[in-house]
Amino acid sequence: MKEEVQKAIEELRVHLQADGGDVELVDVTEDGVVKVRLLGACEGCPMREMTLTRGVSQFIKRKVPQVKDVQAVP
Repeated sequence: MKEEVQKAIEELRVHLQADGGDVELVDVTEDGVVKVRLLGACEGCPMREMTLTRGVSQFIKRKVPQVKDVQAVP
């Protein structure tokens, strides 16, 4: 599953990078929790939580249905 998630993140990164942000995969747990780190403009953005839930999380879950949750880590 980790490879599938990484592939989805690579697709998504292009859109975040266009706005000066980025995302990096930190871990994928056995129970389907994906841990990511938001970088660049995404780090301090007031819309960070919306980017995570409505952008990153939805995209990854659509591409990899086995994913149960996506969490941001520092």
